[in-house]
Amino acid sequence: MRGGAMSKGEPLITLQTNHILNNPCLVCLNTAWLPLLLVYIVAVKGHDFNYREALSKSLIFLEAQRSGKLPPNNRLPWRGDSGLDDGKEANVPFFPILYLHAWRQCEVGLPMAFTVTTLAWSAIAFKSELKSADEMENVRAAIRWGTDYFLKAAAKHDRLLVTLKRSSMWVRPEDMKGPRPVLQINSDNPGTEIAGETSAAMAAASMVFRLIDAPYARRLLNKAKLLFEFADEHKKTFDGECPFYCSFSGFHDELSWAAAWLYTATHSDKYFKYIKEETVPAVVDEFNWDLKYAGVQVLLSKSFFEGTHEFHTFKEHADSYICAALPESPYRRIPMTPGGLIHLRDGANLQYVTGASFLFSIYGDGLHIRTKPRRKIIHGRFGKNPPTQAHHRGASVPLSEAKTGVDCGMSFVRWFNKNAPNPNELTGAILGGPDKQDKFSDLRWTSVYTEPCTYVNSLAVGALAKLTRHHNKS
Repeated sequence: MRGGAMSKGEPLITLQTNHILNNPCLVCLNTAWLPLLLVYIVAVKGHDFNYREALSKSLIFLEAQRSGKLPPNNRLPWRGDSGLDDGKEANVPFFPILYLHAWRQCEVGLPMAFTVTTLAWSAIAFKSELKSADEMENVRAAIRWGTDYFLKAAAKHDRLLVTLKRSSMWVRPEDMKGPRPVLQINSDNPGTEIAGETSAAMAAASMVFRLIDAPYARRLLNKAKLLFEFADEHKKTFDGECPFYCSFSGFHDELSWAAAWLYTATHSDKYFKYIKEETVPAVVDEFNWDLKYAGVQVLLSKSFFEGTHEFHTFKEHADSYICAALPESPYRRIPMTPGGLIHLRDGANLQYVTGASFLFSIYGDGLHIRTKPRRKIIHGRFGKNPPTQAHHRGASVPLSEAKTGVDCGMSFVRWFNKNAPNPNELTGAILGGPDKQDKFSDLRWTSVYTEPCTYVNSLAVGALAKLTRHHNKS
């Protein structure tokens, strides 16, 4: 299953093992409509959209997903401490500093690490924009909330704690009861995808903290190197995150992703050699928590633009991805709704939209594109008439009823099946989004439309940060 909800469909990917495609998108990227590449994905109807507010609220949603002892500056009055006993069975002290994934009140290693990697990339690529929007400290705090957990989860050599099982009841995370088993990967039970993504997250985050907390950055980078070696030496897919987070794409993209971030952080010949000799070239049409090839290509394209011409293959494949997603491209392959929204699969479909907008934002800067938001379509759920029934346990249970003693079945009857707005505002959450006909069902139990996910928001941060730049100039 892919995405936040139980969606179906295989990733759009073609592996190229012995040759480089004669990429026609090189032509498309030189056409007159290239400057529109960002705005078609994220731009909105009208000129009064407050990108800075949207950016701020996207980060607040991530704070709503925190588990553990919350800090004094917690901005969500309906959230409290939770999961304080998590990790005890694995003998990991102060373990519960992590992000709860979406509505499930579990920690899932692969999408959580991807959330942190993409947040860190935003902090690196859009540092000035985030500072201008007074959000850089919030972004750093969001990243560190994840990396503090990774350091604890990877404290032992050749072991990484990867998943905390979810609560079966529809209750607030503060009121979870019963055991929360911890799953791990190790040399006897490897999980290359999770180890590789966690390595990438820590390598990227080390660059964020390098100038403000050098000892912490060194810890992150050293652990990233060890996790990469572990992932590369013990190649095997971990199925403990199924059925919701099975990896369909395999582990080669995560190994390439980790190597690319380690090279970006160190410029070491070791990782340069790995990228040249071990990475698997691929032409892809999407970027998400499971499929990282497009991210690798866009990341390494920056090095190509800066003079590392050995990475020309990655630049050409990045061109292919851009042309596959750009609406007016003659080489567009990605399906879209009648209104113009990317739609690959039901269930957290907006991850493909924010993923495209994120990579367009990064790549656009690499090509020195300068654009202004223009009139187009709005498909977000921000501003007027937002959804009211996000598929989210904490948001749907009133504080006044939080301590009500109910069994598992009654928790769903009382709070899940209630056709009424959530009593707690889930500020900034980007939900699953409309279907392929642009229809949206604002009901808690229609999770393919209303489920939020951390990685959907993390991908939106970079694009929104870039758009604050243009909004401030207009």
